[in-house]
Amino acid sequence: MSADKRQTDVVRRGYDALSYHYRTDDADEGRYAPWLADLRARLRPGASVLDVGCGCGVPVARSLADAGYAVTGVDFSEVQIERARHLVPGATFLRADATDVHFPAASFDAVVCLYALIHMPLDAQPRLLRNIADWLRPGGWLLATTGWTAWTGTAENWLGGPAAMWWSQEDAIIYRGWLRAAGLRITLQDFVPEGDSGHALFWARKPDDAAQLGL
Repeated sequence: MSADKRQTDVVRRGYDALSYHYRTDDADEGRYAPWLADLRARLRPGASVLDVGCGCGVPVARSLADAGYAVTGVDFSEVQIERARHLVPGATFLRADATDVHFPAASFDAVVCLYALIHMPLDAQPRLLRNIADWLRPGGWLLATTGWTAWTGTAENWLGGPAAMWWSQEDAIIYRGWLRAAGLRITLQDFVPEGDSGHALFWARKPDDAAQLGL
C-alpha cells in the first residue's frame, strides 16, 4: 500500500469512527453561516452545486438543498455518506474519493470544498483544483478553505476519540498559485482563525470569457 493510500485511509477511518462526534445531526451553520449566505447571494435560483468532502451533509448540503439548489455531495466515508443521505434527502450523495471522481465539464454553478482539501495528498490537490475548474460552468464559483501555513502530520485520539486523523497542506501562497494555474480568478482571500493558527478562505471564479483564463 502506498504512503498516500495509508494516509487517506487514516482520514476515512477517522471520520467513520468520529462522524457523530465531529458534527451532530442538529448542528447549526455556525461559522459557515456568512459563507453560505454569500454563496446563495451569488447563485441563480435552482443552481447546481457540488459539495466536495460533504461529510454528513450538515450544514452545507442541507442549507443549499433547503434553499432550492440542486446539490451533489461527495465523500469517501461510508458513515458520513449514509448520514448525509438520511439528513438531506433532497440532495444526491456519492461515496467516492474526490481526487478520483469524474463529472462532465461545466456541470456545476458552484463548488464548495470546506476543510476537505487539507486531508488529501499534496500531489493530488492541484489536480483536484484543475478538475474543479473544469466542472464549473463559466462564471461559476469556488468556495474553499485551505491551509494557511504548510504542515503535514497525524494526531492520535483525534477530538478525544479512539481514532487518528491526518492532514497535509501547503501555505496560502502556494494555494493562490494552484488556483490561478487551474484557471480560476481569486476574488477574495481571508484568514479563518482556529486554535494557534488557522486556515485560508478563498472565493475564486471561473471567468466567463475563455480569453481571460490565467489572469
